[in-house]
Amino acid sequence: MTWAINHILSRRFHWYKSILRNLDIFDLLRRNSELENQMALKPEFKPGEFPALPEIKSGEIRLQVLTHRSFYARSAHVFEDHVDDPSPDNEKYEHLGDTVLGLVVTGLLLDMYPCLRVGPSTKIRALMVGNTTLSDISLKYKLPDRLRLHPAQAITLRASANIQADVLESYIGGLYMDQGLPAVKSWLIPLFRPYSSLAYSIVRTQHGLPPLPTPSPTPPRPSIKPPWTLSPTSASAGVDPNVAPTPPLTTIGHLSLFNQHVQKANRAVEWVYSDGGNGESTKTTPVWVVSVFVDGKCLGKGKGGTKKAARNEAAKEGLVGLGVHV
Repeated sequence: MTWAINHILSRRFHWYKSILRNLDIFDLLRRNSELENQMALKPEFKPGEFPALPEIKSGEIRLQVLTHRSFYARSAHVFEDHVDDPSPDNEKYEHLGDTVLGLVVTGLLLDMYPCLRVGPSTKIRALMVGNTTLSDISLKYKLPDRLRLHPAQAITLRASANIQADVLESYIGGLYMDQGLPAVKSWLIPLFRPYSSLAYSIVRTQHGLPPLPTPSPTPPRPSIKPPWTLSPTSASAGVDPNVAPTPPLTTIGHLSLFNQHVQKANRAVEWVYSDGGNGESTKTTPVWVVSVFVDGKCLGKGKGGTKKAARNEAAKEGLVGLGVHV
């Protein structure tokens, strides 16, 4: 009787395991179909221009980098491995490689296009490190052929663009752990430079800009100077040029902030103008004086060379009257 029960339980266990394995395959197929609509960058490399794959010297790291989690069929829902039995697959190297790749590609874009804004740069990077592009690179290095996979899933997994991209990221992470960032950069920067040029052209066109006529050499990176750069007089006066002085205070923006508060509170506002007084205002240099009333109460006064400047000064006092301190 005990033998029969154990036999039934064993069969059910293998049946459930088969179902879970098939679910993984279905999820993989779904993600692959989503990738079909994504763009793969395929720049042209001249003979001998495509960088060789660097060798991971540590045999232990190299073996783990090329081991998919299906090979050992460990559960993916465990919070943390036991200290004496860490997971032997390549997922941790893939996770690390994804971050290292992003770091190197971001630095490459900053070097090649120093004036590129963050939004377009993010789009360019997404094209460069997208799974379809990484999958194509991985196939060029024949990394999927070296993957250790579960025999029952090997054909499907090896043909998956996601798995192909993952093993490339895993290899990057393994190389980083084996030899450090300089070795990774010396490989990835020449590899991804043509990809960055192609992605730059695509995103530039998407922004409605004409394509560049011919590739131009990278301009020297401009030196960014702070707006408070000291004059020669200040430097000679003994002011430390390496210490940024406090930026001058400005009152610009009080008017818009004041309007936001009174509109939010649905309060009535009235601006009352008067002459400059004290002989300050002339035909050539007018001086505007204005008082701001909120619900019939004067909260501030201001004067300036334009109506807007005067209202801004009055709004500054008005904010204090509203209990807003800036």
